[in-house]
Amino acid sequence: MTRAEYRWLLPSDLVPDPAETAADRPHDPASRPAASDPAAPAPGPAVGGRRPPRARRTVRDWVVDILAFAFAALLGVLAAQTSREAGNGSAVVVADQLVAAAACCALWARRRWPVPLAAALSVLSVFAPATGGALLVALFTAAVRVPFRRLVPLGLLAMACSALSPLVRPDPSLSVLAGILAGTVLVLLVTGWGMLVRARRQLVVALRDRAARAEAEAELRAEQAQRAAREAIAREMHDVLAHRLTLLSVHAGALEFRPDAPPADVARAAGVIRDSAHEALQDLREIIGVLRAPGDADSADRPQPTLATLPDLVAESRAAGMRVTLDDGVADPTRAPAATGRTVYRIAQEGLTNARKHAPGAEVAVTVRGGPGDGLTVEVTNPAAADPAARVPGAGQGLIGLAERAALAGGSLSHGPLSGGGFTVRAWLPWPA
Repeated sequence: MTRAEYRWLLPSDLVPDPAETAADRPHDPASRPAASDPAAPAPGPAVGGRRPPRARRTVRDWVVDILAFAFAALLGVLAAQTSREAGNGSAVVVADQLVAAAACCALWARRRWPVPLAAALSVLSVFAPATGGALLVALFTAAVRVPFRRLVPLGLLAMACSALSPLVRPDPSLSVLAGILAGTVLVLLVTGWGMLVRARRQLVVALRDRAARAEAEAELRAEQAQRAAREAIAREMHDVLAHRLTLLSVHAGALEFRPDAPPADVARAAGVIRDSAHEALQDLREIIGVLRAPGDADSADRPQPTLATLPDLVAESRAAGMRVTLDDGVADPTRAPAATGRTVYRIAQEGLTNARKHAPGAEVAVTVRGGPGDGLTVEVTNPAAADPAARVPGAGQGLIGLAERAALAGGSLSHGPLSGGGFTVRAWLPWPA
């Protein structure tokens, strides 16, 4: 339910006064209309200096107005009867009745001008006690609709007038002191009741706004989680499948440009294509299994590459026809943390894939150094391509994914061309002591 619909269902006493400034509103940010809610009414004058449209009276408003009118009229009749019993003349009694009737009729405008009406009735009650009922209703409405700092002067004026009324128009059934105390207590009770109702209604609106904000924030967090999951899936699929598909591309291109190759070379290339396609399908099946299975993607039932499996990756690249040299300076690769070793493996895998695509036929050097406390350094370097026309185009997303992987692992990654031609990728990853 939007704020506009909620305002339509509430009595108009709950609708804030359009003349109320932003400084008069509650200081709780949750009680203010959200900037993203187009249905939220804007305080103050609208474009052209005209006031925004007022909320229409509901059935509850009409019932409350009728009861308030009846209450004020009943107290006015009782006050006029008391005036007659006090010995006042008929002209005074008739004047009291007319003034009380006018005050009761003025209550229909109490929502539009709560403070001026209550102030006028406070002054009028000094000379016409029959307006006391209308004054109580007006004070209650003002306490509900206006903030505390605007209500204080009005309350002080009402208490002062209630203290003067027994002096100007004494009640024969009460002493002057009792009349002053009774009037002051009634003003305080009605004003306090109105302030309590206002605070409760503001709390309800604030809670509804906070609930709407929490729901919006929950949706935003869900969207961010989905986006992060999609990015992780895309990064994993790129790291795993790009290596296999690059092998397919290289050997398929060799068969295309060398149709007259010896049968042994053709059979060897076809075997590599078949094995690479099979392994690509297997990797894709494992990734889909990770997406379907609940729990952590790094659970033990799915084997993950580590630093100890790096020689297998180099051997696989050599079997595909690449010239790769591995300089592994780690004394015991099995002691490396699983997450760090997996990141090193992915960096080396992406470096070999990029070298195969952009520098086919060049010799690639993979260097790994480090140990506990010093961290791990992995570097993949290749010279410039001998035949630039044989390059396979790329989008550069792999290097972006590697930088994200290194940052998530607490390390750093740098890459760029070499001065004498070629390209290098270098990363450092932490290895706790």
